[in-house]
Amino acid sequence: MIKICYVVTIPLTIESFFIPQLQYLAANGFDVTVVCSNDSNLQEKLGESIRFYPIDIPRGISVGGSIYALKALTYFFKKEKFDLIQYSTPNAAFYSSIAAKKADCKVRNYHLMGLRYLGASGMGRTILKVIERIACHNSTSIECVSKSNMEMGIKEGLFPKEKVTVVWNGSTGGVDLSRFDFSKRQQWRMEIRKELGYSSSDFVYGFVGRITKDKGIDELLFAFLELNDNSKLLLVGDIEKDNHLDVELLAKAQQNSNIKFHSFVSDIERYYAAIDVLVLPSYREGFGNVVIEAGAVGTPAIVTDIPGPTDTIDREKTALVVPVKNPNTLAESLMKIRERDYVNMGENAAQFAKEMFDSKVLCQKILERKETLLGLQ
Repeated sequence: MIKICYVVTIPLTIESFFIPQLQYLAANGFDVTVVCSNDSNLQEKLGESIRFYPIDIPRGISVGGSIYALKALTYFFKKEKFDLIQYSTPNAAFYSSIAAKKADCKVRNYHLMGLRYLGASGMGRTILKVIERIACHNSTSIECVSKSNMEMGIKEGLFPKEKVTVVWNGSTGGVDLSRFDFSKRQQWRMEIRKELGYSSSDFVYGFVGRITKDKGIDELLFAFLELNDNSKLLLVGDIEKDNHLDVELLAKAQQNSNIKFHSFVSDIERYYAAIDVLVLPSYREGFGNVVIEAGAVGTPAIVTDIPGPTDTIDREKTALVVPVKNPNTLAESLMKIRERDYVNMGENAAQFAKEMFDSKVLCQKILERKETLLGLQ
């Protein structure tokens, strides 16, 4: 039986993106192992057909943690003799690519979910870029999560174009159309709006994700406050401890009755249905799964013109695109989309998500890709 191993830093990454494809690979004859930091519930979520082996991989810079992770990964890889090792997230990729090469694994596949160094500056940016270069150099193949990130990686000299690809249309796991079900839009919309105190006629902008500076939250709050009308803004996600947001702007937003901050929820599909437009004004993204998830339930978007999110949309038909870090243009687009047939844009988004990012189709494409890498085709 062909043995493959997926490595990430934290269990949440596996839970959020990889479980359907891991289960699909296991159901199609692969011996599948997952490596990440320990979690008491992950094995149950993975199911009996997938093995979970915990190894702590440091997220930041840690000399002791780095030495431990390298030793533990190298020992485990040599012991298990995997046919293919795939790693995602920068630190997991850095340590795993070195360990997998030491263990003489023939197929070392880097699933590159985004370029972290783009959000850094100075020496930090240089170090993060070197880490990416090493991980890419040690890998025998690279799969970028989006075409625009692949093009940027080639342009930045991280990897040659012969070494890299995008599986199908990109994204890590696609969108589960049975969960993000367009046919339930109106039902969910009424339920959530009633819970949140919105009327059926309220126009609601929404944001889903980490409440932090590099997600463009300062620009979003500024732009929304500029509207100064009766529209609503719903932000679903946790405010990060080190968010680096404009303190005065955040305080002003928290006191505004038209702005709601809501902690993260497990049934996010119902909240996507409750909003009229998703706004993702990020500075950097690997892909932008929230856009295709919202689109699947019929919600159009406004996104920044950066690698990743621009791959999740059909410009002007399913979303509007604005320059990054430009609150005035964002404010104009918040007004502009209301003058469009945004309901039709949402219907277009649902069809686009179905045609381009169906998780069932992507799982099959991922299986075919693994077979190609392993010489089984």
